[in-house]
Amino acid sequence: MKKLLMSGMLCAMAIKTIAQEIKKFNDTSFMQPVEVTAIRANDKAPFAKTNLTKKDIEKNNLGQDLPYLLNQTPSVIINSDAGNGVGYTGIRIRGTDASRINVTLNGIPYNDAESQGTYFVDLPDIASSANSIQIQRGVGTSSNGAGSFGGNINLSTNEINEKQYTELNNSYGSYNTWKNTLKFGTGIIGKHFTIDGRLSQISSNGYIDRAKTNLKSFYFSTAWVDEKNSLRLNIFSGKEKTYQAWNGVPEALLKTDRTYNISGQEQPGTPYPNETDNYTQTHYQLFYNHQFNKYLKANAAIFLTKGKGYFEEYRADQSLSAYGLPEYIVGTDTTKNTDMVRREWLDNNFYGTIFSLQYKKENTQLTFGGGWNKYDGKHYGEIIHAVVQPAVPLNYRWYGDLPAHKKDLSLYTKFTQQVSEHWQLFADMQVRTVNYIINGFRDNPLLVIKNNYTFLNPKIGFTYTNKEWQAYASYARAGKEPNRDDFEAGKTQQPMQEELNDVELGVERKSNTFSFGANLFYMKYHNQLVLIGNINDVGSYTRTNIDNSYRAGIELQGRAVITNYLNLTANLTLSENKIKNFKELIDNYDSGGTVTNQYKKTDISFSPAVVAGGSINIIPVKNGEISLLSKYVSRQYLDNTSQKSRSLEAYYVQNIRLTYALPTIHFLKAVTFILQLNNVFNKKYEANGYTFSYISGKLTTENFYFPMAPFNCMMGVNIRL
Repeated sequence: MKKLLMSGMLCAMAIKTIAQEIKKFNDTSFMQPVEVTAIRANDKAPFAKTNLTKKDIEKNNLGQDLPYLLNQTPSVIINSDAGNGVGYTGIRIRGTDASRINVTLNGIPYNDAESQGTYFVDLPDIASSANSIQIQRGVGTSSNGAGSFGGNINLSTNEINEKQYTELNNSYGSYNTWKNTLKFGTGIIGKHFTIDGRLSQISSNGYIDRAKTNLKSFYFSTAWVDEKNSLRLNIFSGKEKTYQAWNGVPEALLKTDRTYNISGQEQPGTPYPNETDNYTQTHYQLFYNHQFNKYLKANAAIFLTKGKGYFEEYRADQSLSAYGLPEYIVGTDTTKNTDMVRREWLDNNFYGTIFSLQYKKENTQLTFGGGWNKYDGKHYGEIIHAVVQPAVPLNYRWYGDLPAHKKDLSLYTKFTQQVSEHWQLFADMQVRTVNYIINGFRDNPLLVIKNNYTFLNPKIGFTYTNKEWQAYASYARAGKEPNRDDFEAGKTQQPMQEELNDVELGVERKSNTFSFGANLFYMKYHNQLVLIGNINDVGSYTRTNIDNSYRAGIELQGRAVITNYLNLTANLTLSENKIKNFKELIDNYDSGGTVTNQYKKTDISFSPAVVAGGSINIIPVKNGEISLLSKYVSRQYLDNTSQKSRSLEAYYVQNIRLTYALPTIHFLKAVTFILQLNNVFNKKYEANGYTFSYISGKLTTENFYFPMAPFNCMMGVNIRL
């Protein structure tokens, strides 16, 4: 009888397990977004990566731009034009800027096709709709869109929310900074249908003078799902208006006027009040996922991103002839110059498709995918007002009809094989082709660029796992085309494509109470386009090809649970970022030529040797937490000459975050209070800048910096109904 009972119990347990697995297979809530899994690195992939969950994102989401939410991840440094993280912000991973970081939204490319940069200000509060974020450092796995030379950032908003919810997230802080967000979701209706939505508004005066920001956005997503299919439509949009703060503060004013802003000051008297950047970007995404059987699934998506906007500026004493206008003559009076207000417009459509087919059975996983996209952009400029108005026709367009077209096609195959109990092999091959046509520039309308590029990007690696230990090694190759600003150098100074070979070696140990990891990397560049320190009149940096350069270093990270009331996390990156031979060109206005200076083994600009982050998390009471958040960044050079006089000083910043969640009260499912104290030691530091030198009688070097805010705070209340 005892054996019979035992057999019955085992049988019942087996049936229950099988039933759970069948339910898991058929339950739509377990149908993960195929478009995301196709390009993300899984836990055993031989690449350096960090995954952030929805809970991780919510802790820091008080209105600052997305880079600020990623600040505590390894090898990341951030900056802000306005000084407080609202409005235009920047991010670098391993010293490489956002134009080299591949960013996708649900697997769909987000990088601007021409600048290849990522302007998260155009998608205010997108973090409130994100379910997860993965950051890959280095080349990483093959993705869709722009080439990756520093990392990949993949945001996912397509996970299914099973239960109905309503959320109100409100925060307020220094510099009159507000964030108001309403989120709602229906949960799964009738086992198949779901709707999610969000409305957001963020505004701030900024730390820098007149660096005001007014951001609005919405997010709408609806999906129909069953056990084998899902069809989802996303529509989301952002509208930004920011007062220009992209010129920085002259070095001479850092001690006396750290919030100085030159923008708008060409107008006599008070600064021009509408020296602003204005842009609206709307995304349309349609996804279809199908699961053929438990081994094979596929996805396809089409998308359209529409963007239109302008920046407006007051320009004094402008020559009419520079705008294609004749001198204005009235009687004996001749006007050659006038003050004016002008707008420079960008009107573009970015559209295409992504797709993947994924097979997984036992120890084998195979993914085939890719994408095609096309960019159609229009660039034109208008004079909307002139002091000598009769000299300028109404809404005169001084340049226009300068379209740009870019096509991008990529295909990749990823193969994973568990070759034994402990060893796994990973291989990845991508082919990417780019066709780019630029029909003139504002200051060079006759310069036409027609280029074709083909990149072959192989990746291979292996992973060893044994209980709590995991080790990996990988090699990855990447190629990347120049961006629009690079081509504007002139017909005889055209930039070349870049190439990168990346070797990664890592080891990590994970347990419930303790984990640590170390990752060695060596990134060898050929013809890397590096920042040379100067900036153009719309705040974009200029770059030049360097034949031989590299980044090499180690990334360390760890986590320890000391007690139920105390846990620690930390990361440290130590790196060497060098150019073997660098030739500096300095304009000589006296002779009309240039002066050349040669340098050996100098530091790559904006590439600190040490980046560290850490947090001490204390749980003094149930549902309460105190987090001490630290960040250290060593000296960064503004150009590639390694001169201390052209650099950003090292800085250490300490933040404190306090959170407390009330117990559930009737219809209130959750009420969470957050108080974040930033820069508690009131550190005066600069996180970004630029430099340029020239000879006029003598050598003059001018440095400009972007000061960050001193002590400031944000407090928020999140209510879930």
